[in-house]
Amino acid sequence: MRKRLAPYLIILPGGLWLAVFFVVPMLAMVSVSLQTGSIETGFRQAFAVHNYVDMVSQYHTQLVRSLVYGLITTVISIGLAYPMAYWIAFRGGRHKSTYLFLILLPFFVTFVIRTISWQFLLADNGIVLGTLKSWGVLPQGLHVLATPYAVIGGLVYNFLPFMVLPIYVALERIDRSLLEAASDLFASRREAFTQVVLPLSLPGVFAGVILTFVPAAADYVNAQILGGTGQVMIGNVIETLYLTNSDYPEASALSSILLALLLVGIFAYAKALGTRDVMDVSAA
Repeated sequence: MRKRLAPYLIILPGGLWLAVFFVVPMLAMVSVSLQTGSIETGFRQAFAVHNYVDMVSQYHTQLVRSLVYGLITTVISIGLAYPMAYWIAFRGGRHKSTYLFLILLPFFVTFVIRTISWQFLLADNGIVLGTLKSWGVLPQGLHVLATPYAVIGGLVYNFLPFMVLPIYVALERIDRSLLEAASDLFASRREAFTQVVLPLSLPGVFAGVILTFVPAAADYVNAQILGGTGQVMIGNVIETLYLTNSDYPEASALSSILLALLLVGIFAYAKALGTRDVMDVSAA
């Protein structure tokens, strides 16, 4: 009996933690999203499904924008993170820890401060653009702030380490003797990479996509600081509904919609990639 209960007792603390701080809040959010009323008259449970329909009809533009920005951020992060992780894993030598520390070093500064620093850099007369304009490299009328490029650039900068680290871990776990075997079988470097390294690193890419896409699509700090009125993301709308308007049912409904869309996107990505194949590769 003790042996049979041991695995369940081991996962019990983590399961309770997830239940208290994830499942219960999610259920409470869904319950609030079905309520009606106002902060003055109070809220009551009315199972108002129309809250979801109203939110989609009013804020579908912001929803689509958030998902598109999150997708673009994820794709760019993969393109930047994979070469970095590959070089550290296979060429870093005894300095691997130093390179990883440099990647994580910006995280010693708060998220908001890092984003505000981008605002200074991308300002029309800031350190970067102002200098280049004074040199005549860029036209005087060029604007970067309050554009999609500024928001996506800030998102990539802030979430790039979430892509680098999982990919690095997956690459570091690859048995180097497999590459030697591929070389012995007359495989070129490109063939060794596409047939050995890339498939074995897919678990890291899979984890990096989840860790990057979800917070990037739900982010509101970058859009608020680096974007203008035309770059509002769904996180900004939820913040306004909840903190400014005190419209808790609509804010909860919009949060539930965003959560559902992110879960659908993740499951679709996992299905397309093949989670069983990923897990088999990871186990191997």
